[in-house]
Amino acid sequence: MTKKLTLFALSAVMMLGIPAMNAQEKKATPKQYVDATSLRIINKGFDDSERVFSRLPANLQDSLREGLWDRQQCSAGMGIRFATDSKSVGVRYDLLWNTHMIHMADTGLKGTDLYIFEGDSVWRHVNTNRPFIKKDTEKTCEATYVENLAPGMKEFMVYLPLYDGVTSMDIVVDSGAVITPGNPSIIDKNKKIVAYGTSILQGGCASRTGMASTNIISRDLNCEVVNLGFSGEGKMDFAMARALAKIPDVDCYVLDPVPNCTEMMCDTLTYDFVNILRTLRPEVPIVMVEGPIYPYARYDSYFGNYLPKKNAAYRRNYERLKAENPENLYYVTSENLDGVEDDGTVDGIHLTDLGFKYYAAKLTPVLRDILNQKK
Repeated sequence: MTKKLTLFALSAVMMLGIPAMNAQEKKATPKQYVDATSLRIINKGFDDSERVFSRLPANLQDSLREGLWDRQQCSAGMGIRFATDSKSVGVRYDLLWNTHMIHMADTGLKGTDLYIFEGDSVWRHVNTNRPFIKKDTEKTCEATYVENLAPGMKEFMVYLPLYDGVTSMDIVVDSGAVITPGNPSIIDKNKKIVAYGTSILQGGCASRTGMASTNIISRDLNCEVVNLGFSGEGKMDFAMARALAKIPDVDCYVLDPVPNCTEMMCDTLTYDFVNILRTLRPEVPIVMVEGPIYPYARYDSYFGNYLPKKNAAYRRNYERLKAENPENLYYVTSENLDGVEDDGTVDGIHLTDLGFKYYAAKLTPVLRDILNQKK
């Protein structure tokens, strides 16, 4: 019986992600809680958002569908940049909803990732907090990512939840440790890509927050990538085109709305949506991305016929726009967009981490060339 109880206790500890303690537990180091807003918030498009960690301006609420407004409250893509000499690094944050979905891991949905910068432009994943909350009525997550770091200042980045909102966040370091907003040239604050799209762009269904495609691209290109993916709501609303045009200092727009649009919408909305953006920001390159051909479309005759039709309608509008003005307009096809393997999706549509790697690998060379041209 004693052996069974011991095994049960160890299993419970592993499930909760709590390291087993020695018999003589060492005294905890005093901590300081640093408001994340006093550090550097990255990948945020608008300063006048409803909340600090929501994604659209407050004055847009009356112009948008309720569903779209709800999705913008997710903190997808945003991160906190900082440097510290603390031996331990952790986080404490309050969720807006404490939501859960059956096809996406909580670590990606409402967890947070810590990355550390290791010279030569390499970001390394350190750890992910498991957003375990004891009661449904509670919404506060607190976790320590790492302890016993070597002495000296180090550059870090924390990625926020992809499919939940955040109402407040603290970075937790040792009492007396130095913490600053970090080197502004790491995730260069002077380079910015704005990506607009659907649930796939938002980050569904990454296993952890750093694996969303916009975050992968941001690390690979050392630039900010504003994530304006809205699950089920990336439907080329003209109000969104006008909003995108108001984001300052944009180097490139990525448009990926096809998965949420019908063939008719791709045919009738694409030209005007892109043209609004081109008219208001003619100097900014635009990359139009086709919708993926989902794996099951190989076997489902309806979708095998319909998905290419949506892309064809989208492409016709691209060709019309390109004929009128060939400058600053690019196109990415659906070929290998979610990977050449069958393991690129969770549910036949939304991406696995492998799928996000493929997606980022398809876009990154195009975006790198555009950024290099602007130097």
